[in-house]
Amino acid sequence: MMSNTNYKQTLIVFATILAIGVVALGALLKSGIVGLKDYDRIILVKGSAEIEVEADNVIWPISFKVAGNNLLSLYSEMEDTEQKIKQFLREQNIADSTISVAIPVVLDASTDQYNSSNKVAFRYVITSSITVNTREVGNTLKAMQSVSELIKQGIAINSSQWGRSSVIFDFNGLNDIKPKLIQQATANARISAEKFAIDSDSKLGKIKTARQGEVVISTPDITTPYKKSVRVVTTIEYFLKD
Repeated sequence: MMSNTNYKQTLIVFATILAIGVVALGALLKSGIVGLKDYDRIILVKGSAEIEVEADNVIWPISFKVAGNNLLSLYSEMEDTEQKIKQFLREQNIADSTISVAIPVVLDASTDQYNSSNKVAFRYVITSSITVNTREVGNTLKAMQSVSELIKQGIAINSSQWGRSSVIFDFNGLNDIKPKLIQQATANARISAEKFAIDSDSKLGKIKTARQGEVVISTPDITTPYKKSVRVVTTIEYFLKD
């Protein structure tokens, strides 16, 4: 049977172990709380970057019409008009390989169900179009500015649809500038994060998460549709530390 002295000594040992355990647990809990606090101290910032570029491809549809009452004569006139437009484009240093001709569309007014009176100036109207699809944007722009030469030859051309220009300017060099664009957006985001860290008497830590937004290509000025703006926004979360 355990004596009172041994019993007291045993209690002291257990009490000491328990006290050490409580202190250790307290230290761990404190460390855990601080760690959780540090982990939750994050800042969310956005950084944007924008680069102005010029289109590297253009699609220019040139539509024209011929009208008359003799279908065979009209086809001959249409072919003659096509040749004049092609020759004009060649003189503007636009290669034949970039020129395509659409299938002509013939409208016969005598079969038009919406024309009950059949009183029209011409029975037949043939619509055709020649399309330039080229990377030589500069030459094409010069050609567009010189279309009056076709008008002088009696050729009325149309490059619009529903009152808006149907010319398309594209930029296909996104992969070449994308790394620089993202780098700039990330750098701008870090500048904002560092300023916030300084203002909050903290230091900027590592990146927690980073998300790249959609790269948007737009035309800021409709009067210069060949000039494009490429923009991206990145969203980054940083850790903050003392």
